[in-house]
Amino acid sequence: MNQDQTKRVLVITAVEAERDAILRGIGSSERFDVQVGGVGPVAAGVRTAKAIAAGDYGLVISAGIGGGFVERAPVGSLVVATEILAADLGAETGEGFASVDELGFGASRVEADAKRAAQVTAALQAAGLTATSGPVLTLATVTGTAETAQRLAARVPGAAAEAMEGYGVAFAAQDAGLPVLEIRAISNAVGPRDRAAWRMKDAFDALQAAGAVLVEVL
Repeated sequence: MNQDQTKRVLVITAVEAERDAILRGIGSSERFDVQVGGVGPVAAGVRTAKAIAAGDYGLVISAGIGGGFVERAPVGSLVVATEILAADLGAETGEGFASVDELGFGASRVEADAKRAAQVTAALQAAGLTATSGPVLTLATVTGTAETAQRLAARVPGAAAEAMEGYGVAFAAQDAGLPVLEIRAISNAVGPRDRAAWRMKDAFDALQAAGAVLVEVL
């Protein structure tokens, strides 16, 4: 067991319902500290940084429900991020969207811990869960049209899911020198908003199942 595996794992969710689902899966394990960070990248980033400063962690995880790109992550499945992107951090230009990377103002991507991401994905699949890995997009305004979904998928090849907090959590972890993961349980397809088609219970059940797997693999 390496030094990081003797330290606690900080898990940040956006809302209490996500936290509770993770806690049901984790059970009595005391290695995991699950906290509510709030909705959106700013709240999540600030509260993650505060939690890191107050604790002693070896790994940070952003976890919750999210939207899945239909060809990559069906509703009810799980996505483990390979990289975490601030997909709307940049500028509109005459040629289309330009990221902060392209503008030369910083970085819009944080790499997930590759070894752990692969281990978690494999463990989820071995547990009989539908799981995939790929880029997870962070958006302050979630996608609501097919055109936006297509544009995002074209801009980020292999994009698997979108949510609102991952980049904030990931940036705080990176700034503190800690490895990071993002795990999303898919409640709806990225694209036109159709709340009647959302499967929240399935997503929360998948998130709970993911919590149980995390205890075994991390």
